[in-house]
Amino acid sequence: MISQLFILSSKGDHLIYKDYRGEAGSDVIDVFYEKVTALTGDQPPVVMVTHHKDLHFVHIRQGGLYWVATTTADSSPFSIIEFLNRLSGLVKDYCGSLSEKAVQMNFALIYELLDEVLDYGYVQMTSSDVLKNFIQSEAVSSKPFSLFDLSNVGLFGAETQQNKVAPSSAATRPIQSSRDPGGKSEIFVDVIEKMSVVIGSNGVLMKADIEGEVRVKCYMPSCSEMRIGLNEEFSVGKSQLRGYGAAVRVDECSFHQSVQLDEFHSHRILRLCPSQGEHAVMQYRLSDELPSAPPFRLFPSVERDSAGRLLMYLKLRCDLPPKRSVSLLPEGAGLSQELSSPDQSAELQLQNRTVFWKIPRFCGGTQLSALFKLDVPGLSSASMLEVGPVGLSFELPKWTGTGLQIRFLRLSPIHPGPSQRWVRYVTHSDSYIIRI
Repeated sequence: MISQLFILSSKGDHLIYKDYRGEAGSDVIDVFYEKVTALTGDQPPVVMVTHHKDLHFVHIRQGGLYWVATTTADSSPFSIIEFLNRLSGLVKDYCGSLSEKAVQMNFALIYELLDEVLDYGYVQMTSSDVLKNFIQSEAVSSKPFSLFDLSNVGLFGAETQQNKVAPSSAATRPIQSSRDPGGKSEIFVDVIEKMSVVIGSNGVLMKADIEGEVRVKCYMPSCSEMRIGLNEEFSVGKSQLRGYGAAVRVDECSFHQSVQLDEFHSHRILRLCPSQGEHAVMQYRLSDELPSAPPFRLFPSVERDSAGRLLMYLKLRCDLPPKRSVSLLPEGAGLSQELSSPDQSAELQLQNRTVFWKIPRFCGGTQLSALFKLDVPGLSSASMLEVGPVGLSFELPKWTGTGLQIRFLRLSPIHPGPSQRWVRYVTHSDSYIIRI
């Protein structure tokens, strides 16, 4: 049972506020923000305020915003967290994106959603298929139209076919309403993986975990069935290795409740009837084993020069195929630097005692180097042992660490009119640590 629900910006600005039960005033918004910003380290999802009518604040962070629900009853915090995640997903589906600007421009639509999904603090529904029959407000897009955006227009206004790749912003648009079914019919299947790696100072791989998911975002007004074919060699657990090629193995996986698995065990095909909006149809995990070598290797050298300065020479190698490229941000008290490329940059943050080495583009099969010279007061041999570790933050498109691939994406019956299907792959760094 939810008493109040509100959305705050990262600076504490009030964006959305809804009181369902009248058990507390609107001053609880400031109480929550003061309480949560005073916490050090990771913010817990449940914050208790005993001196304010025994209020319990349950919140999540999505899109740089605080999504907060208050309750005074003995409600399950896990249920409220799950509801807030679904609510943020609904707002993203109907507004196209999650940001402070999108919430401000679509506040009427969000209030209409809140009226439908909650009644006197009790959850009613969170299905976009059901809600689209009741929501009357139209989404306001934050991207203005420009007459100078003629990248896909050819001679005499004809559309060109030169761009066969969907832009990164193609899936950040609202779903179609039941009254306006004439929008562009598209469906996106994204394979998203997060990699956690720890490499010892001797170069030995100490830990390697991958968490991935297959997400579907549908912009089709009606689709009876969709079939997603995975690798034929895809196996769950070591006891289910199959096929004659290189096996694509995960330790465990789970599926959305709408996925039918009658063809999964024999042909590795996922069958589902997708609804408009975005949802994860499959989640999987691989622990302590990678099918290939880690994408990055570091060769560090730390010493002290004759002037007493700390010298850090870092050589970073990308072991990906030559056609791959990645945006990289390695993390490592005046600073002078010698970088191997002019497009790189480095910054020293004294409060964190960290050197940031930013690499906008790193091609596979190449290596980059950097020499950092730091003036550290009281530098000794013992303090040099405290240097490190190095953390890497990167985003790698068109590549997956597990090797999971989409063999085909079929819709049945064939959707009348033009429709487009996109499959995208991306791997993020969740925690990529290299010890020096």
